[in-house]
Amino acid sequence: MELNNLRPAQGSKHNDFRRGRGTGSGNGKTAGFGHKGQKARSGRPRAGFEGGQMPLYRRLPKRGFTNYNHKDIVAVSLARIAEKFDDGATVDAQALLDAKIIKETGDGIKILSGDKGKEKFNLTKKLTIKANGFSAAAKEKIEAAGGTAEIMQ
Repeated sequence: MELNNLRPAQGSKHNDFRRGRGTGSGNGKTAGFGHKGQKARSGRPRAGFEGGQMPLYRRLPKRGFTNYNHKDIVAVSLARIAEKFDDGATVDAQALLDAKIIKETGDGIKILSGDKGKEKFNLTKKLTIKANGFSAAAKEKIEAAGGTAEIMQ
């Protein structure tokens, strides 16, 4: 390492620079604010201000609401698990990701029975499944096949 090779740490330097420090700095005099006008003065208007016109965020209708306590639970069908895993396998979140049954874990995984309307699904493989939740029918089918349904927190 030599003095001519020294560089600041990655991400420690920013692209913004000190404004209004003379014409030689490349951004002196008006410092990027232009000549006169409301936006060149101190106490300039806040972001979204449209000069007294009703602003866009107030003109648009408001619909619904966002619940900040919402949990993003990923539902997985027992039928999909049965077709991807062998008898005696242990199925957890990582195994589901590796088998590409789910794309992400979200806030939790819930195993559903795998029934489609009138069409019933029967599990024949003995699986140990670890998830955040199970439907009553799914838990019943797993235990009936000789497997275990473990609830993870």
